Amino acid sequence: MIDHPSIKDGAWVFANKTEFMPADSWRILRIMAEFVDSFDYMIRMPDMLVSVFGSARTPEDDPMYADARHAGKLLTEAGYGVITGGGPGIMEAAARGAFESGGRSIGLNIELPMEQQPNPYQTDSLSFRYFFVRKVCFLKYSTALIAYPGGFGTMDEVSEMLTMVQTKKINMIPIVFVGKEFWNGLVHWMKKDLAEGGMIDPGDLNLFKVVDSGQEAVDWLVECHRYGPRGTVK
Repeated sequence: MIDHPSIKDGAWVFANKTEFMPADSWRILRIMAEFVDSFDYMIRMPDMLVSVFGSARTPEDDPMYADARHAGKLLTEAGYGVITGGGPGIMEAAARGAFESGGRSIGLNIELPMEQQPNPYQTDSLSFRYFFVRKVCFLKYSTALIAYPGGFGTMDEVSEMLTMVQTKKINMIPIVFVGKEFWNGLVHWMKKDLAEGGMIDPGDLNLFKVVDSGQEAVDWLVECHRYGPRGTVK
C-alpha cells in the first residue's frame, strides 16, 4: 500500500492512500463540471482572443505595467479580445488597457489561498479551482500569446503553449515574449543547452519571437494573422 505525503507545520506527514479514495472520485466530477462550465462560457466569446501572461507582482509604477496596459489598448484597437489570468500586476495592466478602450477583457481567475485577487478591469470573469483546466481554456481559445516577465506561473503557461505548438496539439499561433533583457537569458539557454544539446530541434526556436515592447508584439501578431489560422486544441 502506497502512502501519500503532505506537509503539516513544516514536516512531512504520510496518510494511507485509501483515505483519499472518496474525495478523488468526487474530484473527477468537479473537474468535469469545471471543463463544461468554462467551455460553455468561452464558446460565446469573440473568435480573435489574445492571451497575455506575466507576473502578478509587477507594480503599477513599473515600466512593464505601462507597456502591458498599452498593449491591451492596442489589441482592442486591432480588433482582439484580451484574456488574462484575472489577477494583479501584468494581468491587470493588459486587462485595464483593453477595458479602458472599450474592449473585451476576459479574466480566467484561479482560486488561491494567497496573492491572487481578481482585478476590476474584467468584462467577463470565470473562476477556476484547477490550474490545468484553466490552462486548457487559454490554449483552446487563444489566437496568440504575449508573455511579459513573470515567475513560475508565467513560465508554466509559456512552456505549455510552446509544447502544444511544438507537438502540433494546437495549430501554430504567434507566441511573443516582451522584454529582451528579461528573456534573453532563457533564450540563450534554449539555444545552447536545448537546441545544441539535441533536446529540441533547432527549428523549434522559431516557434516564438522576442521583442522589446507591446507595440512590436501587437504589430507582429497582426501581421501573422493575415495568413495563419486561429489556434484550437485538437
